[in-house]
Amino acid sequence: MKPSIPKGTRDFTPEQVSKRYYIFDTIKKVFIKYGYQPIETPVMENLSTLTGKYGEEGDKLLFKVLNNGDFLKKADKQALAENNSVKLISSISKRGMRYDLTVPFARFVVMHQNEISFPFKRYQIQPVWRADRPQKGRYQEFYQCDVDVVGSDSLMYEAELVQIYDEVFATLGINAEIKVNNRKILEGIAEAAGIADQFMDMTMAIDKLDKIGIEGVRKDLAGRGITEAAIDKIETMLGVTTLGPLKELFADSPTGLKGIEELEEFHNYFDLKAPTNDVVFDITLARGLSYYTGCIFEVKSKDVKMGSIGGGGRYDDLTGNFGLKNVSGVGVSFGAARIFDVMEELDLFPKERGDSLKLLFVAFDDMTHKHAFDCLNKVRAAGINADLYPSPAKMKKQMKYANDRKAPFVAVIGSNEMEAGKVQLKNMETGDQSLLTVEEIIEQLFT
Repeated sequence: MKPSIPKGTRDFTPEQVSKRYYIFDTIKKVFIKYGYQPIETPVMENLSTLTGKYGEEGDKLLFKVLNNGDFLKKADKQALAENNSVKLISSISKRGMRYDLTVPFARFVVMHQNEISFPFKRYQIQPVWRADRPQKGRYQEFYQCDVDVVGSDSLMYEAELVQIYDEVFATLGINAEIKVNNRKILEGIAEAAGIADQFMDMTMAIDKLDKIGIEGVRKDLAGRGITEAAIDKIETMLGVTTLGPLKELFADSPTGLKGIEELEEFHNYFDLKAPTNDVVFDITLARGLSYYTGCIFEVKSKDVKMGSIGGGGRYDDLTGNFGLKNVSGVGVSFGAARIFDVMEELDLFPKERGDSLKLLFVAFDDMTHKHAFDCLNKVRAAGINADLYPSPAKMKKQMKYANDRKAPFVAVIGSNEMEAGKVQLKNMETGDQSLLTVEEIIEQLFT
């Protein structure tokens, strides 16, 4: 039987891991620059923590973990006999793999509320799991890079988070479009269409607009029992591209008007500094997760056809699910797997990164190999990433290894070089060679 890995997961080669760390490090530097602190939470959470927080669609995508030992011993026998998996799951599974980092963060805040200072600004870079159908840019295991602040309802933080998006994607070289909307505006659409009680049905349909088009959304809405007259009003309002016309459309919707007010306040902060990327109002942006209550965001690459590479928003009472009421929060997430794929396709990764091998030593015989090891120690002590081929094998074999490792420089040591106290340094790109002391090599590689 050939070895395999679960669908929707990936192995990463050393080069790919190095590139991922480049993304993580770039994002982390910006998070720290803006005053955010790191936390980590467990891979698994209690299912009671996760369920009911992501809407109907999200709950279906939770990975459940079977109880330890003989999990069928305490299984609901009636549910088992009826093949009722929905009813059965509560008796055989108490834990699940985390679906995102936001809900675990809300749980963390409640459990550690006496140890942290509010507003609490945190970042978190860890993997999450979703039982999605794997496709390009969509995996069942992937890293999220989250940044959130809880304990303040100031729209300054919405502006700050969009600035973080703008700075990170500009640094990575990704030409991004950052979409902004407000869930209260979507509620205003529902109120204006006379279907306030079907708000969640409406947002779940609108959230699929990019995938199924407006006709698909109309069909979805109709299937949820929404009248054709209401659907016509919804379609009209979804065609609005600026905030101005909405004030008249929302004349009888206090919630919708509040959403407009919040977006205008967001711009009062954000517009003080010109962004590098496009930041646009998109009334069709819904973000399917049910816990969002205010401003919402989504980021897409303008140069690669791909799903969102970032998203987030305001959640007014997520901690209330765990007993801590009236603690507002807002956060955004970076989809590291999709960012990786975008950067690969556009060849945006730097050719040389801080963790790349800079220099490889090769030697002709046992004596020069030991001398090379001594030289290697000096180079490493100077902070240069360096290695030595483990034996004085044939030079062709050693040089092939240097090429395989993509070492930009090779230090060749033979008996003549050892007697002279020098090393033959070869530039692997140009082929140029220089006879240098170890100290001169250190100086050259640092300039």
